[in-house]
Amino acid sequence: MQSTTHAHDHSHESGHTHSHAHTKAVLNRLSRAIGHLTAVRGMVEDGRGCAEVLIQLAAVRSAINSTCEVILKDHLDHCIVEAVETGDKKTIEELNKAIELLMK
Repeated sequence: MQSTTHAHDHSHESGHTHSHAHTKAVLNRLSRAIGHLTAVRGMVEDGRGCAEVLIQLAAVRSAINSTCEVILKDHLDHCIVEAVETGDKKTIEELNKAIELLMK
């Protein structure tokens, strides 16, 4: 099923492919997280203070959380709506598992 804002070829874990409406935003957020994590590594190698490292780690966590938020919203708006419409319980179960892991 395709829409003008979000194209999907559905089959989830078995060959599931996406054309996300927010791919660029996700990639930008991932790049930001990678940049922060690289900075943390450099700070640890340089023997920087624990407080500085912790602050940078908080930035990494924030970047990852914002990435998760974009992906989750996209998944809810498109994949889960379609799953409910078609009675696809497997996709909903997969979301529940993913949320459990994200909340740990």
